[in-house]
Amino acid sequence: MPSSETSAQVARMSRQRLHPSITDPSWLILRRRRALFTRWLERFPGKDLEVLDVGGRLQPYRELLQGRVKRYLALDLRATPAVDVVANAGKIPFMDDAFDICFCTQMLEYAPNPQAVIAEIRRVLKPGGALLLSLPSLAPCDASEDRWRFWPAAIRELLSVFSQIELVAEGSSATGFFRTLNVGLISLARFQALRTALRYTAVVLLNALGALLESVSSGSNESFAVNYSAIARK
Repeated sequence: MPSSETSAQVARMSRQRLHPSITDPSWLILRRRRALFTRWLERFPGKDLEVLDVGGRLQPYRELLQGRVKRYLALDLRATPAVDVVANAGKIPFMDDAFDICFCTQMLEYAPNPQAVIAEIRRVLKPGGALLLSLPSLAPCDASEDRWRFWPAAIRELLSVFSQIELVAEGSSATGFFRTLNVGLISLARFQALRTALRYTAVVLLNALGALLESVSSGSNESFAVNYSAIARK
């Protein structure tokens, strides 16, 4: 499906996801994901990495590999200016053992068959290559294609085809609670003017409170975590 988004719009949305403003309802989890991905990508040496971004309509984490990539390809069902290959992620049109790194961020919840997507990603990764994954455990439905939410046991089962898995919540229950309040407020606001006002008032306050509680708590309570990141090695 073609997209009406311009290159400038895609680039702006990608930057906003990597460097979110405190007015963003998802600020708490997005900054945590950036920190996790930054740390994980430091484990990959060299400057000739082959990278595939599955669901790469936006490519916020491409910047984290700047100067280290030989080839970066984005695959998505939607044709945006950033997408190189329009295809179904359940049937990735590349040969086995082709990529060092695959990104798949906030995409599996829309896939009819998440296991097929994970199997295909593993197939196209080189031995020792890695999938960097993020996916929601609690979030409102945001599209008619939205199908799934994933808790740790389900994520580990999906990734069981990999040899090594590291799974981390994108914040504790404190982050999950305040992020849910933020998203709920914005979702319930009927008018754009009200949503904008909330972003610059209530959302900022709730994000600041969430960050404060996250910093002073032990962070061990993850029963209300709303998003997870994982790195899985082939």
